[in-house]
Amino acid sequence: MKHLKFTAALYLGLIIFGLSLTSCTKDNEFTEELITADSQLELERAAEIDAVESALSDLVIQVYENDNANASGRSAQPPALPDCVTITLVAQQNFRELTIDFGSEGCLVRGHLLKGQLVIDYTRDPEAQEVTINYNLIDFYFDNKNVLGSRSILKERSNANGNPQFTHTLDLTVIWPSGLEASREGLKIKEWVEGAGSGIFSDNVFEVTGNWTSTFRNGNAHSYEVMEPLRREVICTYFVSGTVDVSRTNFGGVFDFGDGDCDNQATFTYNNGNVLDITLN
Repeated sequence: MKHLKFTAALYLGLIIFGLSLTSCTKDNEFTEELITADSQLELERAAEIDAVESALSDLVIQVYENDNANASGRSAQPPALPDCVTITLVAQQNFRELTIDFGSEGCLVRGHLLKGQLVIDYTRDPEAQEVTINYNLIDFYFDNKNVLGSRSILKERSNANGNPQFTHTLDLTVIWPSGLEASREGLKIKEWVEGAGSGIFSDNVFEVTGNWTSTFRNGNAHSYEVMEPLRREVICTYFVSGTVDVSRTNFGGVFDFGDGDCDNQATFTYNNGNVLDITLN
């Protein structure tokens, strides 16, 4: 199995060589020579959207669980969030709306600078087997990326494995400082496999399945389907293991997050067997 190491000179050579093959390459054929710098960049940026999504869902689940467990009815500050984060509660009968404000200057949360507001609402019913949690983003930034959109999360108290489960409906747009923009739609199922009910958020582990599509401003679309559950440990920014099947117009393959180490390294194995090393930012 050959690993591809990309450099600027190689990018230029591949692009020129790819242009020279345009007249004799069918639209539905994939050749290694047609891999470009843009393809690698899109793979990396799509994985960064995963990190944004994971951090947001962690925050929503943490604030919801803390609020729902507070018997006094008043929302308390989750112990794992720093003091620079303020939470405001509006309560009407069983309806709850919580505004998590990171401020215009930002607040460092688990190694990431968050700015703006995250607004959560749900109907409180401690006995319910299911509850829908909605959230919206207002002038929200994750590090230097502007994040737009809203999502709904269906929480099931116990799935077939006896674990809490969160089903996320995705509708999100991420804009990088360079102007690169990508949207994400689809469905993610997040099973809470470790740490549920401990009261310590840092020991939580989730396994993620589902399928979704990332669409870039230039029209390129990547479709994803989880093959092996993605392991999400909340103390780590990126998935530590699991694989995802990726399909794009001119190529396809498998994105692999590794064997359990908390790092920013991943690989993409093209359908022809060649492997691209990915460093996530």
